[in-house]
Amino acid sequence: MGEKETPKGGREGLLVVILALAAAAFALAQTAVLPGIGVLGGELGASATDMSWVMSGYLLSAAVLTPVFGRLGDMYGKRRLLIAALVLFAVSSAVAALAPNVWVLVAARIVQGAGGGIIPLCMGIISDTFSPRRRPMALGIVGATAGIGAGGGLVMGGLLIDHASWPWIFWSGTLMGVAAALGSLLLPGDGARTPGRIDFGGLVLLTVGLVAPLFALTRTSTWGWGDTRTLGLILGGLAVLVVFVLYERRTADPLVDMRVLGRPAVLTTNITMLMFGFGMFGAFMLIPQLAQTPRAVGYGLGLNATGAGLLMLPGCLVMLVAGGLAGAIAMKTGPRVTVTTGAVLASVGLAALALSHGSQAAVIGWSTVLFGGIGLGMAAIPNIIVEACPREMSGQATGVNSLIRSLGSSLGSQIVATLLAGSVTLAGHVPTDAAYGHAFWLGAGGLALAALASLLIPRKSSPTTVLAA
Repeated sequence: MGEKETPKGGREGLLVVILALAAAAFALAQTAVLPGIGVLGGELGASATDMSWVMSGYLLSAAVLTPVFGRLGDMYGKRRLLIAALVLFAVSSAVAALAPNVWVLVAARIVQGAGGGIIPLCMGIISDTFSPRRRPMALGIVGATAGIGAGGGLVMGGLLIDHASWPWIFWSGTLMGVAAALGSLLLPGDGARTPGRIDFGGLVLLTVGLVAPLFALTRTSTWGWGDTRTLGLILGGLAVLVVFVLYERRTADPLVDMRVLGRPAVLTTNITMLMFGFGMFGAFMLIPQLAQTPRAVGYGLGLNATGAGLLMLPGCLVMLVAGGLAGAIAMKTGPRVTVTTGAVLASVGLAALALSHGSQAAVIGWSTVLFGGIGLGMAAIPNIIVEACPREMSGQATGVNSLIRSLGSSLGSQIVATLLAGSVTLAGHVPTDAAYGHAFWLGAGGLALAALASLLIPRKSSPTTVLAA
């Protein structure tokens, strides 16, 4: 199908707002439930093991469905699939809010994982709809919104638990999902598509290959990293993913086109995103937890969830602004320079927090540097992916990129959680100050690796057509 008319004037801004709202709905839902896990368990009469599936089910579902929705969007239309994903997300959020027991809640969270396709579909719609001059800023705003949402969900969940009730964690997702779905009706009609059939063989391999190691990561706190079950699932999953790659290279209508992912610009950008996710999510976990640690232990800030949210607010605002500016900066310096600069700034911010996190002023100041760097880098990365891929494949390419970020986030969050848990003493019942310092250094190292990986991204890539079969 032919390309659509590029939106103009105020309508262009309205479309960005709609897509940013859609991205925020999913991003907030990723983590908003975490502060209320204990409360939910008590209300629903569930054990800690049962409650762990509230997060694990969502994580595993989103991991599989993110690239699937991206591919289906390329095949059947990104706007159509975006509306479907938002409707599924909104309905399942309402079911979660009304859940009478933990297993209904878990089932609702698994369906909610369909929201994983929202962000790559939004990116693909921007790629199809906006002109090359306007596209970088639109991608930057949506990318920064998705990044803020991952950390903002922790704050939002805490605020709702403090001042409302746990169902509102999910009702908020319903309201945002419905609003974004209605707004999506105003988006331009679907343009270029990639005809094909659903690759069920690839879907099965991808599901097993992703679910096995991710499930192992969610169990490291109870099994341990050296447990044979942990190592077996991780190694087994990686082996299946190797088979998946080989299978996809020989399939006429692959779920994920490995020729596109193998392009130097796409491959190196995905590696960079993996390390960004690793460092970024650790920061979003560490700062609220540190802020709410009682002062009596000798290093905490003694804030409640509301105070922790206000502490992170300046950084989140800077992150959003940086995301919007990233496109304009990339137009002048190139997206690779923008990604590298963002990764370096974020790494410096985390390193500084490792050395100085004993006062609100220090945390606000250095987290602003951190979030500003994340905003720059995370906003520029989708531009590289979009420019490096044929437009009719943008859905699956950005879907895989979003999946890579989630994998990095999962790995980073579990390693940080293990590090903090290992330092808890029987007397204090909280992690030590040294453990927080080590965790901040770990995140800084991950972002430093992102900066190094970004140097390998080619300066220019100009695909215009679908790769020949």
